[in-house]
Amino acid sequence: MPVKSILFVIIIILVLFFLNFIPVGLWITALFSGVRISLATLFGMKIRRVKPIRIVNPMIQATKAGLDLSTDKLEAHLLAGGNVTTVVNALIAAQRANINLEFEQAAAIDLAGRDVLEAVQVSVNPKVIETPIISAVAKDGIEVKVKARVTVRANIERLVGGAGEETIIARVGEGVVTTVGSSESHKEVLENPDRISKTVLEKGLDSGTAFEILSIDIADIDIGRNIGAELQADQAEADKKIAQAKAEERRAMAIAKEQEMKAEVVQMKSKVVEAEARVPLAIAKAFEDGKLGVMDYYNMKNVIADTQMREFIGGVEVDGKEK
Repeated sequence: MPVKSILFVIIIILVLFFLNFIPVGLWITALFSGVRISLATLFGMKIRRVKPIRIVNPMIQATKAGLDLSTDKLEAHLLAGGNVTTVVNALIAAQRANINLEFEQAAAIDLAGRDVLEAVQVSVNPKVIETPIISAVAKDGIEVKVKARVTVRANIERLVGGAGEETIIARVGEGVVTTVGSSESHKEVLENPDRISKTVLEKGLDSGTAFEILSIDIADIDIGRNIGAELQADQAEADKKIAQAKAEERRAMAIAKEQEMKAEVVQMKSKVVEAEARVPLAIAKAFEDGKLGVMDYYNMKNVIADTQMREFIGGVEVDGKEK
């Protein structure tokens, strides 16, 4: 193969290798957009495994908007896991809205996990946060259901480390419950719903959050259950069950006492029967010993018969049977 052909092939390979590692088309676009970036810088990005288009395009946007940014800052933010495009768009939006926002601050907000562009937009155009239905009970026991709309504006200075929307909603709910709970009657809340807004705003609920509360408006207010009456009914039912349990306990004790007394009566009767069974033996013994005569025995029998007749006439049990 001729030497010229070999050189031509080598040149073609070098050109392809060069075009593969250095995006010449992107460099030309940047050049005509007023972004001064060298081919060596683009090559270095390739070596560091950074896609040059993710740096060059935001640089073009920033340059056209009049921002003075360096590729090193953008590349460092990208390597840190940030979103370069979002940060640049946020800086452009802040500049247009006359909001003082530096690149380092925007990058910190982005790396903190917040959408810095949305924060700038909310700072310019306030956002409305609608709370869920908040249930509270007035002093008269009536449940009041309130839904509020909170108008907030993003506080750029407190975006890093500031609490989010969930904290705002929780604090508003706490304020609503406190205001309704301190009202003597639910009618007071219905007559002056703006009292809730005033009380909540006075508490400074946006302290330590990433927002500034502009207003709190009551969107809806309804009457719920009579919690006081339900609690009284539940208490009465509980007292009734306690009384029934105590009555059942007394009844069981009475039955046990009755059974005990019946057992004592049965025991006494058994002793009487046992004693009566020994009477004939005692009479026979008295006959043998001569202590009891025949006439005495007949007189005793007459007395017993007379006693039984009197008991029968009086309706008293005779030998275990009533008249």
